[in-house]
Formats: sequence, C-alpha cells, structure tokens
Amino acid sequence: MHILSRSTPYSLKKSRRTLRTAYHLFQKKRRKLSTEVCEEVRTHLLFLQTAILEKKRDVASDFARKVEALAATHLRKSAFDQIRDLVSALGFALIVAILVRQMWFEFYEIPSGSMRPTLKEQDRLSVSKTTFGINMPLKPDEIYFDPSLVQRNGIVVFTGENMDIPDVDTLYFYLFPGKKQYVKRMIGKPGDILYFYGGQIYGIDAEGKDISQELQLKELHQIDHIPFIDFDRKLLIPPTAQNGIYSPVYLFQMNEPVVKLSVNSAQQVIGDVINLPQIHDKNAPAVTEYGDLWGIKNYGMTRLLTRDQVKFFTDQDPLSLEEGLLYLEIRHHPSLSSAKLIRDEMGRQRPAIGISSSYIPLQEQHLKALFDSLYTARFEVKNGVAFRVGSQSNHSAKNIFLPKLPLVPDGVYEFYYGKAYAVKWQGITVELPKTHPLYQFDPATVQLLYNLGIEWDTRFAPQVKNQRLQPARYSYFRDGDLYLMGAPILQKEDPTLLQFIQREMEKQAASNPQSPYQPFIDSGAPESVDFIRQYGIQVPPHSYLVLGDNHAMSGDSREFGFVPETNLRGTPDLIFWPPGSRWGLPNQPAYPFFNLPRTIVWILAAICIGAGTLYWRRRNHLPLRLDTK
Repeated sequence: MHILSRSTPYSLKKSRRTLRTAYHLFQKKRRKLSTEVCEEVRTHLLFLQTAILEKKRDVASDFARKVEALAATHLRKSAFDQIRDLVSALGFALIVAILVRQMWFEFYEIPSGSMRPTLKEQDRLSVSKTTFGINMPLKPDEIYFDPSLVQRNGIVVFTGENMDIPDVDTLYFYLFPGKKQYVKRMIGKPGDILYFYGGQIYGIDAEGKDISQELQLKELHQIDHIPFIDFDRKLLIPPTAQNGIYSPVYLFQMNEPVVKLSVNSAQQVIGDVINLPQIHDKNAPAVTEYGDLWGIKNYGMTRLLTRDQVKFFTDQDPLSLEEGLLYLEIRHHPSLSSAKLIRDEMGRQRPAIGISSSYIPLQEQHLKALFDSLYTARFEVKNGVAFRVGSQSNHSAKNIFLPKLPLVPDGVYEFYYGKAYAVKWQGITVELPKTHPLYQFDPATVQLLYNLGIEWDTRFAPQVKNQRLQPARYSYFRDGDLYLMGAPILQKEDPTLLQFIQREMEKQAASNPQSPYQPFIDSGAPESVDFIRQYGIQVPPHSYLVLGDNHAMSGDSREFGFVPETNLRGTPDLIFWPPGSRWGLPNQPAYPFFNLPRTIVWILAAICIGAGTLYWRRRNHLPLRLDTK
C-alpha cells in the first residue's frame, strides 16, 4: 500500500483564499512590523501570488503553507482585534438586515389562525415592503407613501406601534425591543363608509362612489365578515360606585365609544348613541339605536342548546317550540330601549344594554348541514383531552375547563368547510378518512364542536342563566336564507325557518310599544348610498379598517380600531410553505409588480450590491498590490 510522504496539496482556490487573508492582515499590521519581517512576508506573498497566477498548484500550495506559518507568527490577531472584527461584522450584518427587512422584503411565519383559510398557522410568507411606499426604518413612518397603491381586499402587514393592542412588545434578533407586526385584509380606505349585511360589506368611497362590488370579490366568496366580536366586549366602567351603582358606562366598538349608559335618580337606565363623525353623515338624522350602527342588527351570536338547557338556562319556554334534536339560540338586536341594571360577574351593579334572544329547533338535516360546513380552531388532542393550539391552558387531563374527546387519537387537528384534517410536521395538513372518530355524527358531538370548536374551553358551554361567555359563532340572513359558519343552513323555503319568522313577527306584534321587540328577520341589503351614508361607519383620514378572514379568531379593527397610514409596512406576495393548493400567490387582488417605490428601492439595492461587489473585486482581485509603500 502506497503511503503519502507529505500532505495533500492545497487547491488553487484554497491557496488564493490564504493569499487574500494574509494580505489583508499584512496591510493592517505592516506598520507595526520590522523592516526585515515586512520584506519576508511581502516576498512570500509575491511568490504565492505568482504561482497562483501561473496556475502552479504544487508551488502555490508550498508557499501558501509558508504564508500561513508567517501569519501565525507575525500577523496573529490580538483578542482586541478579534472582538473588534466580530463586533464590526455583526454590526454591519445587523444594519443590512434591518434595512432589508424594513424597506425591501422580509420572511414571516404565521403564528395564529386569524387569517384562515387564506393564511394558516405555520405558513411561511415572503412580504414585500415596497408595495405602498418606502418605509422609514425602525419607526412607524414613511419616507414616501402613495395611498392610491392600497387596494381594498388586499392583504396588508402593519406594525402595532402606538396602537391599542395588548402584548404588542417583542424582541427582534432576540436582542432588540420592537413591536409585533400583524397581517389582516384591507377593507376600508380613508373616507370610505361601510355597512355590513349578510356576511358581506357594502360601501361608498370618499367621493360617494358605490364600491360594494369591489368589496365582494367572487374569489373571496367563502370569507364572511362580522361587524363586531361581541355586543359588549369592551366597556369603560367607573372605578368607584355612586349610590351603589357603577355609572356611566361607555361601550366601545371599533375601539371608539359608541354608547353611553347612565342611571338617573329614579334608577332608570338611559342609553345614548354617541354619534361620532366617522359613524354617520353629519347631514343625516342622528342614529338613536345601537343596533342600527353599520348593520350590527343584521347579525346574531349563537350557540346550540339541548331542550333541558333551554328550560333551565333561558327565559324561553321549550313547550312553546317545536320538538328538535338541538335548539339554536340567537342573541340579537342589542338595544338601548331595553337597557337595564344588572349585577355583572365581578359583583358590580351597573347599566347594561338589552339583548333579545330567539330559538330555532333543529332537526337532523339541519345538524348535518352544520356538520358539513363546520370549521374550528386548530386543536390538539392529548390523552382524550382537547385544547386549542397556542392557548395558555394547562394541558393536563385534570384541567376541568378542557373538553373531552376520548375516542380521538392524540394529534393536532382542524376542521374547515366540513372536512377534518390532521396537522403534521411544519403545518402540512392531511385530510382524514370518513371513518375517523372526529366524523362521528350525533347531536352531542355537533353541539360540542359548534359551541367549543373555536375557544376549546368548557366555560363557553351552556352552564348558567344570563351567561356572559358566549362562543364566537354568528348568524345572519342573506337573501332570505339563514347562514351559520358562512353557509345557508336554513334556506328561505325551509318550514322550520318559516315557522321561526312567524313566531318572531308575533313576538313583535305582542311587545310593549314603549319598548318594541325587534325580530331577527332578514332586513335586506342596503338599497341606496344614502342609507349607507347614514348608518355606515366612515374610515377617518389617513387611517384604514382591517379585518381578519377568520372573524371568529381575529383581533382586528373591531377591537383595536383603525390602523394609521404610517403603520402600514407592506403586503404578502408569496406563500412558500407548506406545499399544497395554497402554495403561491395569496388570495387577494393582484398588486402591480412595478411601481415607483419598488423601482426606487430596487435601484438603490442594485446600486448597493453593485458597489459592494465592485469594492470586493477591487480589494481582492489578483494581482494584489504588494509594493512596500
């Protein structure tokens, strides 16, 4: 067997790298070296360079080793030099990363389900930061901004800085404090007036042009929008009571005070709508009923009840209803005329809005229609106990607030459009066979998945009368059909729906004229721009209204209000993970590929890259200058 007597020669590439490294060290150290050492190093570098240029590999390898030995003896970096170079490199890399991420493009991973089904948890996105303008790095401002580039129904990324959003602080690169960024769908531009009906949005722009068709794109037909998260989700209550009553109470929607509830000397609740400029046209009659605001009355909050739960947890006599496998409760028409004093969950006596409730008995065909349209939050099952992915709950089977799915194997799951999926590595989903236990169809399973499928918390299940916690399930009419989870579960000719409407009209006729009952029936789409102008919500100047595609799980403008123009950062332009049908361009109107801010940033980036490349080549291109001057 032949044994090599010497080390394997360096490749010319490695010798060239050795030359460059030693040369730059020599340039930094030469003034501190003696004349003899300088000449020795320079001579070896010159011989090494000559051998490389003549492509004499073995000769170059020999001189490269000698140069390495000289560098180790005379050109070694001190600890200070090493720290300085490391800090300089990290600082330069950090500056480049900040400029690129703030002004050019950035990669994101979706952390929550607020934009499902368009964007799901663990989706990876490429986000362009040049869609609307040129961002100011590290602050919510723009060097240049073109509002005409913002498209309704486009997806936007914005920073939560200076907005009323909880838990907005984060760390960039695990070191630097910053603010979280959010992704939602752009709905309203400055001056737009918007009205909600039938899961859709109708509107006019600042010039009075009808933009309803622009807000109801066919490719987004499976996405429905709800104008509130809860009827009284955000309240401003005095810290102390007067005569034992906490009053006045302010109720917020779109993060704006819209209702004031106070108590007079006779302990009667007085409710007033706060007619803000962005709520209705100044020339139109003032809005006097809370439910009239931008179509809130067109929507109800729902849950499924058994017959016994109707009897014990509601004011409805189940004997007055037809027999049903389950009963759909609809809470609707938040009203000031029926406002009342209550004692809330914290023991405070305070005024509250009145809310009407209606009930529909559901038969097997209705429950099957519900099951075929079911969607849920992404949830995990462990040891027969289910919890929402990303929740802070104690995942132990001993947690009394977690629902039980004893027949379902451990794993991560989700429902969408009635199909159940297993969620695998890195968010890849696989549709489950119909034999899977999640497809078990019976009233109890339908009730559990409908009532708890978003929150996965049994505190949202029916437990007591006048329960405050309600599941994020909503209902609305569209063209006579009653929709749940975005699907027409009871169609207009359904006898069950016709009987329900008849009962609602009878309740209205029998109600007190001083506090009339408002039936939950189809009020119809707005028929004129004047109606939208009077009852719609107007987006303030330099602000935008954004909503999540998954209204049941989205904190959006309904909660934190309008997004300032300066907070807009860019738009997603590519879903590059996971592979599947959603890979590629997100479901949104196409933004123009070429625009002024993108052209400017790309040109600047090309100049910087070109200048850097030219500098590198001039600094490292052979032959290097090896004179002694």
